[in-house]
Amino acid sequence: MAAETHGGLAARLWQEAVRTLRVDGPLPARLLADAAALLTLLSLVLGLWDSTVAVALYALVLLGQTVVRLAPLRAPVQAGTAVTLLFAAWAAMLDAYQLIPWLDLMAHVVATGLLAAIVAAALLRGGWLRPGSTATSAVRTGQTLLTAGLGALLAVLWEVGEWFGHTLLDPAIQVGYEDTVGDLAAGVLGSLLAGLFLDRLVKDGPWP
Repeated sequence: MAAETHGGLAARLWQEAVRTLRVDGPLPARLLADAAALLTLLSLVLGLWDSTVAVALYALVLLGQTVVRLAPLRAPVQAGTAVTLLFAAWAAMLDAYQLIPWLDLMAHVVATGLLAAIVAAALLRGGWLRPGSTATSAVRTGQTLLTAGLGALLAVLWEVGEWFGHTLLDPAIQVGYEDTVGDLAAGVLGSLLAGLFLDRLVKDGPWP
């Protein structure tokens, strides 16, 4: 009886986890998000035979994809963000950023912008912030500046993480003045663009 009870509880927890983490939307978006998740898990397992940096990086990507699935983004945006995070990790591990310099900036523009949109939407829909004006233009300006500011913070944290990894884990992780400044500028640009189009990225709008 106890075994059946535990089995039923485990089944219910699994069903709830699947329901919570499911990407609701068009079938292509769902399949793309699920494929990105499976490939991230596979990359994480293979990373065990590679290096500590690989394990840490893919674990971070997997965490990011989980957050993306919980975020109130439109399904195509969720799928696109999941793919972007995995692509950025693969590019880093394959040294693609050294071969194609602009690829690093593009990754920072897209990834930082989408992550900033997630945080901004969470704050706005959670009721943490309320519009001080009923004017649509003022509200849009506020949410754009909020998203850009959050993206700037995320960009700084990203660069701190790269410095931490370079200093304590692997000197091969690229850091430097030009790289850092370029990445920060790209992250802020991506976040500003995400703020301008926040209504189109967030499901049912960013405001509750």
